[in-house]
Amino acid sequence: MFKNIFTNVRGNLFGGITAGIVALPLALAFGVQSGLGPDAGLYGAIFIGFFAALFGGTNTQISGPTAPMTAVSMVIVAGIVAANDGDVQKALPYILLVFLLAGLFQIVLGVAGIGKYIKYIPYPVVSGFMTAIGVIILITQILPMLGYYTSDDREFIEEFKPQAEEVLLDKILKEEAGEGILVLEDFRETIKRAERITEEQIWQESVVLAKSENSGVLGTINALPRALQSINWLELVLGLLTIIIIFGFKRITTAIPSTLVALLVVSAGAYFLNLDYRPIEEIPSGFPLPNLDIFANFSFGQISPYVFTALTLAFLGAIDSLLTSIVADNMTKTKHKPNQELIGQGIGNSIAAVFGGIPGAGATIRTVVNINSGGTTKLSGMVAAVLLLIVLLAMGPVASQIPAAVLAGILITVGIGVMDYKGLKAMPNMPRTEIVVMLVVLILSVTWNLVYAVGIGLVLASLIFMKKIGDTTAARSKLVPLGVADELSLPWHDEKNFPKNLHEEVFIKRLDGPMFFGNTEDFQELAKGVPHTAKYVIIRMGKVPYMDQSGLYAMEESLYRFNKQNIKVVFINLQQQPKVMMESIDIIPDLVAYEHIFPRFEDAMQFIQEHVKDEV
Repeated sequence: MFKNIFTNVRGNLFGGITAGIVALPLALAFGVQSGLGPDAGLYGAIFIGFFAALFGGTNTQISGPTAPMTAVSMVIVAGIVAANDGDVQKALPYILLVFLLAGLFQIVLGVAGIGKYIKYIPYPVVSGFMTAIGVIILITQILPMLGYYTSDDREFIEEFKPQAEEVLLDKILKEEAGEGILVLEDFRETIKRAERITEEQIWQESVVLAKSENSGVLGTINALPRALQSINWLELVLGLLTIIIIFGFKRITTAIPSTLVALLVVSAGAYFLNLDYRPIEEIPSGFPLPNLDIFANFSFGQISPYVFTALTLAFLGAIDSLLTSIVADNMTKTKHKPNQELIGQGIGNSIAAVFGGIPGAGATIRTVVNINSGGTTKLSGMVAAVLLLIVLLAMGPVASQIPAAVLAGILITVGIGVMDYKGLKAMPNMPRTEIVVMLVVLILSVTWNLVYAVGIGLVLASLIFMKKIGDTTAARSKLVPLGVADELSLPWHDEKNFPKNLHEEVFIKRLDGPMFFGNTEDFQELAKGVPHTAKYVIIRMGKVPYMDQSGLYAMEESLYRFNKQNIKVVFINLQQQPKVMMESIDIIPDLVAYEHIFPRFEDAMQFIQEHVKDEV
């Protein structure tokens, strides 16, 4: 696994340093967007970057927080924080436990060899999801760009005081129920506890409710009128300057990352001009310590609603990473190990979660920068992570002075870049069903839930695919009498020499494609079309490589029908998998004897000629 890791040391050092510089502003920005703060983004970039490089299956991959992973993480964080009275510190162990679970799921996926199957995710689902990520980032960064923060809007928070009082009273009632106090018989205790509620508690609960109201895409849209009435022009200018520099500096040169230039120039300008801007949250100095509360306060009931979300996060990270691995392969003319890559990503995400980092995946832009700068082995990814650790240890207090509007500007450029413009441009030429899948995933992701949207998209795409396969198989599968076939070209040319005098007694059922639940009804309809004059039905199975349980029972039902009509069935070129399936429930030999199974059509012809007489 670690062979030749220290070859081309100079190129790997330069590639890793350059990739680390590119990763710095993005790690801070993604940490802020997740809701856990810039330090969580840095921790994720450090631990995922180092351990995914060390144990992964792509030599030049640079890993860390990415836009898709952060968008899903944001949903998880918001949900668990809301379930813990809006207290981030109280919710943190459960949040990190879900992230840890996602990392462990990735390790399991790699060990189970699932990596090679990720490529079967339908493109419309991926396209709709990526575009939705871009839209979500763009919309949710509007408020910080305008300098609007719900916690500062006292008038808006005041509106939630009555609701906050109800929430606090509900908590008292639940506490009493847990203590076995009968509220209706001892309401004095309830009143006594309610009188202890302070104005500060009511205000804090009101802030939590107000933030929840303004969170996400729909919350941002609802808050936009209030934000537009109180624009902080300094914050807006800082954010716009960041965006202009990021896009403008690329036109001058790509040798220096434009994101880093924007971060340094705008932040330094705002700081040294002593402008009254809003800085990001303070980044703790010192080496990050493990959050052992993850294990000390473990409660399965707290995370059980998020198990499916953790699994989705694991799959998303797998897709994100393996797509980047393919890009790296194309650039370096190498071949990555998909399952090993999943194991490496899982180890990185698991360790990052223990140390308080947000989850991540292989990052395409950072990987491309690494390769173009000379990175060729795992050492480059490890160097990038170590560089970020040095920045954290040496420059934490300095980084804490970065304006929040600058990171909002950086995220807006990320949102613009992550959208799938290729898929959007191709929509006029795409099949209508694929457009529907893409739009369903896009709309549901933006307005409802990212995780459920992907699940619905996968189910919808699978159903559409199976219907197409079923229709295609049914169209190619035919029931024809001997000698009057509508086509006798390959692969049915061997039917040409069959005696025409038996065309009323012998019918051929040609099956072309897998027998599965998508085409069982069509198969049974074909079977019903066999006339009463038939004595034998020849079922050509050579082009049926697979049969599922639904197909098996459809075959059994049709064979029972033939048996009642005294029609015997002959199989030709029966494949191994369908044969095993039919033997498992005794279709063979109870309904079709072994002597009625032939490897070639010519063998069946001889058998039919010996056993069938022209009776019409």
